[in-house]
Amino acid sequence: MLKKIDPLLNADVLYALRAMGHGDELVISDTNFPSDSVARDTKLGRLLSIANVTAAQAVRAILSVMPLDGFVDHPALRMEIVGKPKDVPDVQREVQKEINKAEGKTLTMGTIERMAFYERARKAYCVITTGERRFYGCFILKKGVIGPDA
Repeated sequence: MLKKIDPLLNADVLYALRAMGHGDELVISDTNFPSDSVARDTKLGRLLSIANVTAAQAVRAILSVMPLDGFVDHPALRMEIVGKPKDVPDVQREVQKEINKAEGKTLTMGTIERMAFYERARKAYCVITTGERRFYGCFILKKGVIGPDA
């Protein structure tokens, strides 16, 4: 255990978050996403896990140490529901609340079509799977910067 580090952040996840640079993206995936096969194509090349938690709990832990990119319109993306791209299920609302809390302001997530999400996920730095069992609990977060005075 470490002081002031969320205990959900295991050593592998902390390593990846620290190794990522500005603009690198990470995927938070639910249990139905093909996490292992997609993770093999990422820059890290292997699957990471924050097991037995919801997507919102994983995002809260990650954003406790990782800033979101302030240079893009949507540093957080949510997977669109097939056939209903404007619908926002509870799992995505919960993650939106965690993003707003971490950023201290409303930062609306962008959306990305399901198959486009899969392709973008393969180009990410890493995939972190969760215990999220609800559908469409998949997100992409773009890492920002921490200024010299932070």
